[in-house]
Parts: sequence; C-alpha cells; structure tokens
Amino acid sequence: MNIDAQRFRIDGERRVRLAELPTQVAPVYRSKQHYREMLARHVARLSARQQVLFASNSHAILLIFQAMDAAGKDGAIRHVMSGVNPQGCQVHSYQHPAPRELQHDFLWRTTVDLPERGRIGIFNRSYYEEVLIARVHPEILRSEGVPAAADEEAVWRERYRSIRNLERHLSANGTRIIKVFLHVSREEQKKRLLARIDDPKKNWKFALSDIQERAYWPAYMAAYEECLARTSTRAAPWYVVPADDKKNARLIVSRIVLDALRELGLRYPRADARQREVLQAIRRRLLD
Repeated sequence: MNIDAQRFRIDGERRVRLAELPTQVAPVYRSKQHYREMLARHVARLSARQQVLFASNSHAILLIFQAMDAAGKDGAIRHVMSGVNPQGCQVHSYQHPAPRELQHDFLWRTTVDLPERGRIGIFNRSYYEEVLIARVHPEILRSEGVPAAADEEAVWRERYRSIRNLERHLSANGTRIIKVFLHVSREEQKKRLLARIDDPKKNWKFALSDIQERAYWPAYMAAYEECLARTSTRAAPWYVVPADDKKNARLIVSRIVLDALRELGLRYPRADARQREVLQAIRRRLLD
C-alpha cells in the first residue's frame, strides 16, 4: 500500500487545531503479517539509504520526536531504526536540564549532540521542550534565569525565532530536519498507562509524573498547537502522525524518513580518473 506522508505535514501558514486532526486513520496494513512485511521492507530500504548517506558524507539527518507520555516514541525509534548501522546513528533523550545546562542558553545542550555529516541523529524529546513543558510550567522558565522571564510571551516569541533560525542554519549547511509529533488521544493514553500498571512486565515504564502531567492535557495541547504552527517551515516541517495505532504510526514515520532520504538524491561517491588509476595500480600489486 502507498503511504502519502504529505497528508500529515503541517504547512506552517495557518493555525493548528489538534482537536481537528486525527489520532487514528484507516490502517495502511491489512493484517499483522502484512504490517511486519511492510515494516521489514521499509527498514531494509532505510538501511540501504543510510549507507549511501554515510558514504556520501555530505548531509546529516536530524529526526526529532515529540509527544505526550505513552504516545509510542521509544517504540517508533526502536522499530523504524532497527536496521540502521549503529555506527551511523545516535539517539539522544532529554530530561529536565541539569544545573550545568541551566547555565547556558536553552539550545546549548542539544546543539552539542547534533549529528555529523553522513549520520542520523535522533532526538527523543528535544529543544522543543523549552517551548512546551516550560510553557505549561512557568516555574521552569523562572528557574532558568532568563533575563526577560517576567514577559513570558516575549520569551516564547524569541524562542520560536531562535528555533527557526537554528533550523534554517542547519538546513543550509546540509542537515535535513524531520520533526514528528505522535498525536495520541487522551483516551488511548489512559489505556496505555493502565497497561503499564496492570502488566508486571510494563511496571518499570510507569512514572507518577505521567499521571501528574496528564492533568495539564489542555495546556499541553495549546502549547503544541502554537509550537507546531510557529515552527513548521519548508526547511524543517512538522508531521502530525496519528498514534493511537502504534503499527500504523511506525509505518507512516518510516515512510516520512524514507521520503526525506530519497529527496536528498544522494549517490555513492564515484572515483575520478586519477583515483581509478591509483586503485588499478593497487589491484595489480595485490595480484602479484
């Protein structure tokens, strides 16, 4: 089945209303077996394109995941990237800033983890937390020592601008940015949190903070809506992926990443005449 990833892209030119965007769409797979076959094909293609990305050494991929708790970020990363060479891919997860990180601007701690050319970098949460959780919980902003924290609206405007400028700079220098918001419904989140309590094998996943943050759902939706509208650009678009069906979400995400790699138009480097001459000379020596 063909997956049109563009239907989930936010154009950044109009207001985003998450209540009007689906958390579930018709499955792109026919059965569990079909899902496994589709994902295996996507993973194989992704692995092949990642090798070309590594060999060309001209571009990098930055894949950002944002979502509410239990939306499936970890699972999407684990399944979609399962075939990628670990030497060419790094995953970074970000929690509350450490004291040393609070001594720097809000982009500092993630900037040092940006992927090198030829590699894929994955941010499980990211600098976007600084316009999401910090907006829902103003005390976090005040703890950061921001000079203009008294005028919070000005802080958010400037942070959106800083993020757009950073992403434009990265894009101009060869980093392709893919941003995915896994859009899960409040009801589905409740089911997944209950499963973490009821299934002993999932107890380790449960955190009291998940329940505490759930109480702020409307505030988070408002923060996400403005963030998506203000920071989805041609250079770094947001994709709002329906996430109530984890399998469907993984297939859509893998299609988004594959499309981005294909659009780069990369090829294995070809040796020029001088290099071919040297290689042939080495070949003759090896055969002696």
